[in-house]
Amino acid sequence: MTPMLSDKIRSDFPILTRQVHGKSLVYLDNAATTQKPQAVIDALVGYYSGYNSNVHRGVHQLSQEATDAFEAVRRQLQEHLHAAESHEIILTKGTTDSLNLVAHGFRSILKPEDEIIVTQLEHHSNLVPWQMLAQHTGATLRYVPIDGRGVLDQTVYQSLLSERTKLVAFNHISNALGTINPVKAMTAAAHAVGAVVVVDGAQALPHCSVDVQDLDVDFYAGSAHKMYGPTGVGLLYGKTAWLETLPPYQGGGEMISEVAMEQSSYAGLPHKFEAGTPNIAGVIGWGAALSWMQQVGLEAIEAHEQALLAYGTERLLAIPGVKIYGVAPEKAAVLSFNVAGVHPYDVGTLLDQMGIAVRTGQHCTQPIMDCFGIPGTIRASLAVYTSREDLDALAHGLEKAIALLV
Repeated sequence: MTPMLSDKIRSDFPILTRQVHGKSLVYLDNAATTQKPQAVIDALVGYYSGYNSNVHRGVHQLSQEATDAFEAVRRQLQEHLHAAESHEIILTKGTTDSLNLVAHGFRSILKPEDEIIVTQLEHHSNLVPWQMLAQHTGATLRYVPIDGRGVLDQTVYQSLLSERTKLVAFNHISNALGTINPVKAMTAAAHAVGAVVVVDGAQALPHCSVDVQDLDVDFYAGSAHKMYGPTGVGLLYGKTAWLETLPPYQGGGEMISEVAMEQSSYAGLPHKFEAGTPNIAGVIGWGAALSWMQQVGLEAIEAHEQALLAYGTERLLAIPGVKIYGVAPEKAAVLSFNVAGVHPYDVGTLLDQMGIAVRTGQHCTQPIMDCFGIPGTIRASLAVYTSREDLDALAHGLEKAIALLV
């Protein structure tokens, strides 16, 4: 599959036709959030205009239609992740919410003598909850460092694993550097010492096929808005045994079985973890995004983005003063870089004036930036609608910005 794939699908995204500061939009901030195809927008409008109702609680027609559409997406997600059961898919507000759900559940499980392993490669959402868990339980937090390429030190990882290790948390793909971690091997090593594995899959689900049964992870989290769906919606995959073991994260309607003034009993999976009215429209919109992605094909998406990553890397490295951070042998479509002698914010501001949207700063990964001794980076993150022309515009824009700033 060639980078020309973008030419076939850009028309599906109405926002890509707009202008910014009088220039055609070049959107390269997809690791923060992806744009939405018309099919997703139509699904949101269709729900609100055609069958808006609460789910699971009504016998009337609108409620039944909304419930059917809502639960159909859960089954779509089960198939998308190759989960064994649909009840292993918990619908949440997003990856951060999902990871906090797991961390909260382990408050009643971990002991002061236990250890949690995290990595230096994590987004803050897969670091801070475990710091809070360690503080709450007295458990010890240990971390795996990265090398100069942005690759986890697997020798250190193996040395940290012991019978005291109860939980290991790491991302599938780094949002800041694009590093693809060896999830299956790291999971097997953790399981060998009896540890539970929690994976932040927010950056993997948009870019590659994920089979949670093959990976054998205990928990896997993701967000709709990273994969062409609405904001405020996500998932937590969990093995049935662990989901049954963990206590509820929140109390309220929908997650209960029986309620008395003195105490309550809880509903079965997945509703035990889905208190209150969910983001029904967002979930239905996510279903439309999944259908759209499956129509394009995950293999085609991955091939397209890998070809663009190679092209973009070549274009950036040809510009004097540009340094790319994150050069792992296995890498997703992220170009994180700086210009010698120039603050990333200044470059990003000038690029915006040219209609080019990139992300600047620490990308919620301050430990990575501290490791490299830099205040942040300029990040261009790619998607299926990204084109060679977008990367050419970025390169030309950088040359103009450097001429003004250096």
